[in-house]
Amino acid sequence: MTPPAQNQEDHEMLVIDFDAPQGPQPMEGVQQENSSAVNAPPVVDDSPSGNLIGVQVENGSAVNAPPVVDDLPSGNLIGVQVENGNAVNVPPVVDDSSSGRFTWTIYDFSRLIGKVYSENFHVGVYKWRVLMFPKGNNVDHLSMYLDFADSSTLPDGRSVYAQFSLTIVNQIHNRYSMRREAQHQFNARENDWGFTSFMPLAEFFDPGRGYLVNDTCILEAEVAVRNFNDCSSHDSRKETGYVGLKNLGATCYMNSLLQTLYHISYFRKAVYHMPTTENDMPSGSIPLALQSLFYKLQYSDTFVTTKELTKSFGWDTYDSFTQHDAQELNRVLCEKLENKMKGTVVEGTIQKLFEGHLMNYIECINVDYKSTRKESFYDLQLDVKGCRDVYASFDKYVEVERLEGDNKYHAEQFDLQDARKGMLFIDFPPVLQLQLKRFEYDYVQDTMIKINDHYEFPLHLDLDRDNGKYLSPEADRSIRNLYTLHSVVVHSGGVHRGHYYAYIRPTLSNQWFKFDDERVTKEDVKRALEEQYGGEEELPHSNLGFNNSPGKFTKISNAYMLVYIRESDKEKIICNVGEEDIAEHIRIRLQKEQEEKEQKRKEKAEAHLYTIIKVACDADLHEQIGKDIFFDLVDHDKVRSFRILRQTQFASFKEEVAREFNIPVQLLRFWFWAKRRNNTYRPNRPLTSREEAQSVGQLRDISSKASAELRLFLEVEMGQDLQPIILPMMLKDDFLLFVKLYDPAKEELRYVGRLFVSSLDKPADILAKLNEMAGFAPEEEIELFEEIKFEPLVMCEPVSKEDTFLANQLESGDIICLQKSSQVGQSEQYRYPDVRSFLDYVHNRQVVRFRNLEKPKEDEFCLQLSKRHNYDAVVERVAQHLGLSDPSKIRLTSHNCYSQQPKPQPIKYRGAEHLSDMLLHYNQASDIIYYEVLDIPLPELEGLKSLKIAFHHATKDEVVIHTIRLPKQSTVDDVLRDLQSKVDLSHPDAELRLLEVFYHKIYKIFLPDEKIETINDQYWTLRAEEIPEEEKKLGPHDRLIHVYHFIRGTTQNQLVQNFGDPFFLVISEVETLAEVKLRIQKKLHVPDEEFLKWKFAFVSLCRPEYLQDSDVVSTRFQRRDVYGAWEQYLGLEHADHSPKRSYAANQNRHAFDKPMKIYD
Repeated sequence: MTPPAQNQEDHEMLVIDFDAPQGPQPMEGVQQENSSAVNAPPVVDDSPSGNLIGVQVENGSAVNAPPVVDDLPSGNLIGVQVENGNAVNVPPVVDDSSSGRFTWTIYDFSRLIGKVYSENFHVGVYKWRVLMFPKGNNVDHLSMYLDFADSSTLPDGRSVYAQFSLTIVNQIHNRYSMRREAQHQFNARENDWGFTSFMPLAEFFDPGRGYLVNDTCILEAEVAVRNFNDCSSHDSRKETGYVGLKNLGATCYMNSLLQTLYHISYFRKAVYHMPTTENDMPSGSIPLALQSLFYKLQYSDTFVTTKELTKSFGWDTYDSFTQHDAQELNRVLCEKLENKMKGTVVEGTIQKLFEGHLMNYIECINVDYKSTRKESFYDLQLDVKGCRDVYASFDKYVEVERLEGDNKYHAEQFDLQDARKGMLFIDFPPVLQLQLKRFEYDYVQDTMIKINDHYEFPLHLDLDRDNGKYLSPEADRSIRNLYTLHSVVVHSGGVHRGHYYAYIRPTLSNQWFKFDDERVTKEDVKRALEEQYGGEEELPHSNLGFNNSPGKFTKISNAYMLVYIRESDKEKIICNVGEEDIAEHIRIRLQKEQEEKEQKRKEKAEAHLYTIIKVACDADLHEQIGKDIFFDLVDHDKVRSFRILRQTQFASFKEEVAREFNIPVQLLRFWFWAKRRNNTYRPNRPLTSREEAQSVGQLRDISSKASAELRLFLEVEMGQDLQPIILPMMLKDDFLLFVKLYDPAKEELRYVGRLFVSSLDKPADILAKLNEMAGFAPEEEIELFEEIKFEPLVMCEPVSKEDTFLANQLESGDIICLQKSSQVGQSEQYRYPDVRSFLDYVHNRQVVRFRNLEKPKEDEFCLQLSKRHNYDAVVERVAQHLGLSDPSKIRLTSHNCYSQQPKPQPIKYRGAEHLSDMLLHYNQASDIIYYEVLDIPLPELEGLKSLKIAFHHATKDEVVIHTIRLPKQSTVDDVLRDLQSKVDLSHPDAELRLLEVFYHKIYKIFLPDEKIETINDQYWTLRAEEIPEEEKKLGPHDRLIHVYHFIRGTTQNQLVQNFGDPFFLVISEVETLAEVKLRIQKKLHVPDEEFLKWKFAFVSLCRPEYLQDSDVVSTRFQRRDVYGAWEQYLGLEHADHSPKRSYAANQNRHAFDKPMKIYD
């Protein structure tokens, strides 16, 4: 059966069906600081992750990054413009603007899952909407973004610049509403921007805070649209004399570092002198790739790509979309280059440039004993927090620590001694690299944060100051340690999401340049230094059209790395680097590349003058079918290609083909290819003599108006001696069939030829000819099938031998597949007994990489499966591979293509119909599935409710986690009875209760008859404990209060932050704080010395009111029927000595911070 070719009015008659371009696909899992604006994901799954997680999104491209939370205040982007993921200063706004406000009231908030869009609203001529992740965008924060709903209508290269704010309204106290402000240049690639970590879910869901009242949330968006000039025509080489580096996705950190190293001329010269050969390939040699990159930076007219360099590192595309740290790359790259330079003329260059030495010492105060240890360094990490400038950091670096009391030093034969401990510098390197410690672990928040404090660094750095106080006694004082600033690497953004760029003085002149990926601009010294100090800045009234009150914003763009060059060495370091320093084979190779690039550019510019003609012949079909392809006839990208002037007569082209194939021109016949409506491509009809009299350009227009190519099939008839012979004459009813042969024993499909038949003949008339083509005996019984289509499903139907070809609906270009009749249906002997089953297998076969869910980064084994395998077939194959007798104990989890992590929810038992459903993630297909082996069958497990319960022992300081599995219709009382049989009680008659704890606060005591099916232990902790006897005997003048541990926050408002285990306490109406304290100390077993440091406060709405010993505690607490009274608690303020989780452990279970590695 042959579907008709599409007609010419559809412009697709004879054209290959190119898919419409989709643009870069989003990477799920982008993370960001709670107050820094970032891209939101256009595509997410039931585990909202975002564009780009642990996609990192930079310049509109996506990568994976771990979740981040920090304490930056809101509005920290005001006064800067976010351009291509970069925070830069906003030019004065002088164009007409429009602004508007939108209010979104969300009811039944707790029922929302995934991502939620508001309705569209208009600001000016544009449509906008708000995008929210109610359970967090792969972080434990509410995530919100402004989405530019009209982005798809913008012309290429155009963008809309907008300043905006998003607010969660506090419905109890409006002044506590949570507002975040940002600015962004919206375009088709970056159509959303906002806050992955808008506010902690703990605060949002806390009923006493007022953000979610009666399960209703009120959100406000204010948008001011500004016109913004397009600067895409900037010519960096022409304007500055330098060119930039292309961002491959999230490689701004690498671009900034490479520009810094390139402009250290001595380093560049050493790289040029590393031995490489003309046989080396840049993608396989770091030295050659770096030489090539530096050469292009020196001589190219446009920005340069780092693809060859990243390939030489052994990186794949995923690595290019993974944000890393510039300093981390600096260390890894220099270490790799240092090893590559060994045994060459440039051995030791890295040490000569960057290596300094310091002395660690411990000196006893009362005895004559001193211990010293010499260490080398390539860079110095300087404290930012608590330091005003670089000099203060150096002062702190050499600060003397006294070892005394319990911390005395053991001085060998002198035993324990009071001592001084510190470090001093023996020598500094010619090129001094300083890393500013902008990132640190916050033990209060249990996460990494960025330090955006004001921190100054000088243009000239004198490390001999104050009589050389940084130098050790053995330092060479004749060397003048006076440095001048060469470059400043800036980080804009948060912990794991941000953008890097560099300010550099390539020749140490007064002119600074900003290297921001592809763009290089001239800058003044104030921009390079003072504006990169960080800190806060006043926000003028006029900066935001809808914000009427001035304030301050935190500048999230600040210096991260500083490179200083010693004055006495600058002539040697900033030296001349010319062509004589570059190996001849590098110059020849790169000049050839440049010529090829220029040729391609020329071809592109002249493309409208030429027609590309793709000519496929029998030899291509023999070569490709059964190897490269199985369906249709040929891959046109792998056939002979000709570039012919459009005006060339086809007769001239035909002569060129005759010469190329060494076949007389009169023995050639050309056919048009047709795209059929079922998306197959087949030779459709031969060119007419009238068509052959036209130009190739006219023929291309006849064949397709939607393709730049003219595709032809070349028919040549071969005789017995395999020499070309005269072509057969085509009669009115003749058409051309192509024949494939299938062998089920070998599971092999191959092309065996073509032949002309009459539409009025029958297949039975040509069986002998088909047997001859297949190499069978003339009387061999064969079965015939027609290959009809393969998308979306394979269609291959039997051909009736006794009906005419016309009745079989066969015509030119159709494909007949034949095989021996004896093989058809032999399913016991062959896996795929007929061509239909084989083609279906080929179409659906899929090699799946299986990973243990506990080791989600490592492929454990691979299985070749069919996409049409049902759920049972897949788990059976997995169980068989694992040697497991019961496949129902296998649980599978799909892969998130964007975040490169497992989806948070496993596949339910028979919850996916086919393997293809398990592998599909929106419009992306994966080849990864995660598995786990359960202790009970999955159907049984899904019929149960599993609850993780932390049991707190009444008399022992221990917490044990128990997993309780019960039928979903069970009650809390059933849970407690089951738990009671598993735990060690303080006495046999002890009663248990179940609590809901969230962020170290008790929110609920479950009633015994409450159904467990509604209990959620994903976000809340379930805690079981014995009910104290004093609570059972609660009198009329007693009351039960909450008691929580807390510390004061480090942010400006210093709200309390809870930690530790909360508990209930019975107090009487007349009990003073002094009396309550004694009982608390006894209950918690706190030593007297430690307890004296504790403070006690009445806390309401996170604000503490400190109590005196004489205060009667109960008078501070409201009646129980007053709204929010249960939110009031007795707070215990003291240091948090509980063990801290590592940063990685505090992340989502599937968030991985991939360490950087260069593999070559």
